[in-house]
Amino acid sequence: MSHPIASLLVHADGIPAAEFPPASLSSSDPFGDVRQVAYQGDDGISAGTVQASGELVVEDYPHTEMLVVHSGQVTLQDEQQIIELSVGASVVIGRGTALRVRAQAGSLWAFFALSQASGERKPGLTPLNPRAALNPSQGPDAQILISPAPQCRSHNAFVDSASNLLIGVWDSTPYTRHARPHKVHELMHLIEGSVTLQLADGVELKVNTGDTVFVTQGTPCAWESSVYVRKLYVVK
Repeated sequence: MSHPIASLLVHADGIPAAEFPPASLSSSDPFGDVRQVAYQGDDGISAGTVQASGELVVEDYPHTEMLVVHSGQVTLQDEQQIIELSVGASVVIGRGTALRVRAQAGSLWAFFALSQASGERKPGLTPLNPRAALNPSQGPDAQILISPAPQCRSHNAFVDSASNLLIGVWDSTPYTRHARPHKVHELMHLIEGSVTLQLADGVELKVNTGDTVFVTQGTPCAWESSVYVRKLYVVK
């Protein structure tokens, strides 16, 4: 499952975009029995969905994971806080977290996980604020732009410097650019707006508000947005 892909994981209405293969991220994966994995690379990166219910306790969470809830309600508790996650809410679970999870029956979330031992142990929960204040950030390279240059902003809410993992919020005015190999592995959850990702062989992947999509590093991908876009991102 390590070849380049761009895959819609879950639609805004909470319906999975596909039935992905069941897989565990490791022998200690607390959700190994209920994961469906769209991508799992030799680099420790994986993405997909989890559909779970009930309660479990994890003494030492085995990897760093970002999740965004698409249906149901999920409660996460570490040693410092209790976070209630309803539809659209997102959080980062740091590797090494002592965690209690309570998932309402039928809860479903999309995830991006990093299982590398080289990553930082950063125990704790980092909720992602979709309306976080943003700062100006670099836009697309000028040579690949078809439209005028957009205005882009971002905010990194979680940073793992050892593994170059960045998680946060990004926005942009509309723009269109030519295809190029995607520079990073990226999970995107659209908070607002819509975008068409133009893939190889003329395939178009439309991503709407509330959808979650995953694009692997190296996947040929063009971008076309005619409206303002705001998204949660995980990049590695």
